[in-house]
Amino acid sequence: MLKKLTFFSIAFLLSVSSVNAQTVFGKYAGEFMAIGIGGRPLGMGGAFTGIANDVTAGYYNPAGLANINYPQLSLMHSEQFGNLVNYDYCAVAIPFQEDMSFGLSIMRLAVDGIPDTRNALIDGQTGQLINDINNIYARLDYSRITEFSNQDWAFYLTFAKRQWKDFYWGANIKIIRRDIAEFGATGIGFDIGAFWMPLENLSVGGNLQDATTTLIAWSTGTNELISPTLKLGSSYRITGILGGYIMPAVDFDIRFENRRFAAQFNVGPVSFDAHAGLEWNIKDLVYIRGGYSDVKQFTVGAGVKLPKLNIDYSFARFSQSELDRLPDSHRISLILTLEEPRFLRDGL
Repeated sequence: MLKKLTFFSIAFLLSVSSVNAQTVFGKYAGEFMAIGIGGRPLGMGGAFTGIANDVTAGYYNPAGLANINYPQLSLMHSEQFGNLVNYDYCAVAIPFQEDMSFGLSIMRLAVDGIPDTRNALIDGQTGQLINDINNIYARLDYSRITEFSNQDWAFYLTFAKRQWKDFYWGANIKIIRRDIAEFGATGIGFDIGAFWMPLENLSVGGNLQDATTTLIAWSTGTNELISPTLKLGSSYRITGILGGYIMPAVDFDIRFENRRFAAQFNVGPVSFDAHAGLEWNIKDLVYIRGGYSDVKQFTVGAGVKLPKLNIDYSFARFSQSELDRLPDSHRISLILTLEEPRFLRDGL
């Protein structure tokens, strides 16, 4: 309980302090949406903008959702920071007619049972509630400690279209909901994506997230603004290797939030972060992956393809020393594909 109390006392103060101004550009206001989803992309360091060929495209590049030819369902659950934080993801995508796809993705980042000590500080001599933590007689009355939850939700509504044989485009409408104790916030944003295949085994993708600047309005009357992020990526598939392929991929994230030292590289207020990944497919059955993420993590992963089901695993470790690094990250995701003739995209 003490570990959770310390961790989320800091988180609560940061969250409340971010809503004290009237309207602010929050550098990390939408950071929970940047954690990443899917065992396959995360095993490749998140370098997926230029691949985006399954249901997870609704998150990484909405244009890539036009790649699917059968309905797909994806699920993922992970626990982070010593199991304090629960992170859940669910998505469904459906091909429509010959050239369109629709999708719905849901993300939830939550912490339940956070101790609330705001009404538990008392004077040890009088037993009365006080607000002065510098009072030498101040102490916590544990019988007055209650609990609250911190929840962040994001809903992605995705549309994708095959404009030409080798060029697709797509867009997301994002609905965001944030709750911490009695405070709440709602926002709406838009993403625009493109997917191009100039060569048979080469693909290039781009995703402009929060294209119009996303507004998050808090119940306190304060607003947060999430500035746009441009993601550019490319991948190349080298075939004929052990009956499968090797596919290197690279992504670049360009932000306009003046992140400075939080970024790998910056020029004035513009920051640049790179991802790189590699996928080795063996006989279209087993996948081995590795990568390097934008938060300086080395990642590895593996996957297996079963009839109608893909199971993917990723592992990430921060580069800090053994004494002060954050806990390792393990994620498993499932993708169910309704690969039957009656569900096949029209015209194929």
